[in-house]
Amino acid sequence: MGTFYSDGRVFRNRVTDIIEVKGLRHTYGDVRAVRGISFSVREGEIFSFLGPNGAGKSTAINVLITLLPIQEGEVIIAGHDLRTFPEKVRASIGIVFQEVTLDRDMTSWETLDFHGHLYNMEREERARRTDELLSLVELEEKRNTLTRDLSGGMKRRLEIARGLMTRPPVLFLDEPTIGLDPQTRIRMWDYLRGVNKEGTTIFLTTHYMDEADHLSDRISIIDHGEIIVTGTPWKLKNALGEDIIYLETSDNGAAGHLLRDTVEVRGIRDKGSRGILVLVNGDGSRVLPGIIAALTGAGITVETINLKKPTMDDVFLHYTGRAIRDGGMAG
Repeated sequence: MGTFYSDGRVFRNRVTDIIEVKGLRHTYGDVRAVRGISFSVREGEIFSFLGPNGAGKSTAINVLITLLPIQEGEVIIAGHDLRTFPEKVRASIGIVFQEVTLDRDMTSWETLDFHGHLYNMEREERARRTDELLSLVELEEKRNTLTRDLSGGMKRRLEIARGLMTRPPVLFLDEPTIGLDPQTRIRMWDYLRGVNKEGTTIFLTTHYMDEADHLSDRISIIDHGEIIVTGTPWKLKNALGEDIIYLETSDNGAAGHLLRDTVEVRGIRDKGSRGILVLVNGDGSRVLPGIIAALTGAGITVETINLKKPTMDDVFLHYTGRAIRDGGMAG
């Protein structure tokens, strides 16, 4: 991982990695929530853990933000060893939790000012930074509004502003847009991109495919406490091929078995009674007639056909063998 200084900082060979995790494990009794995961987050990127409820996302992030003890493994954040110097890690990160944690009886301005006070920021600096952040998240007109009177989207924006109050190198967000309507979620992505452009590295957990796809520079798909695959959204989708054909037939099992040996087909994913996904080499519109002819010739009736480009849903199904909704909605 690197050479340690006496104050807990680490001289890293990969100076672009602001988070380095090696062999992280965490258990609750007999339950292995995180099973020896290793990954790194590059300075200045938006990095996502994508996975369903119970995948280990929240456990892993809670270890990284020091809410859970590090049981096994090595973690370096912003140059500090998590096990030896957790207080230095805490001083280097901002956090937005999945649940709203605002004081209902404070105004937006008081919320940010009080947070800065907890971190011993000088009064003038707190006031200046509070004004900057309220402007960033477009809450200037709500500066004197009690947080209990803010909309759900406004509360999330205020929590992001609070997490940025001390100018942390890394901002952790656990399911930052859960419970928000689609329009507010898209606006939230814009705010996060703006924060990232200011130089803050963002680490988020999400179960929303479109969020991971459109917001992230890189994604780690995590399931059953293990990282299945990591890559850019484009590379993850491109690895499945140019096109995907979704088929529902009179005998999906037989159809999958037959097509598996076809030259143009690079992979089959059986969705049981819901059909099969056919990963093809090249142009799906060129391959499709041959697939239909092969199935028809074998006495298999094609009931539904859908030709499409790969999505993150397809990527998740490809690498885990199930749809993300099969594992729950969040966590």
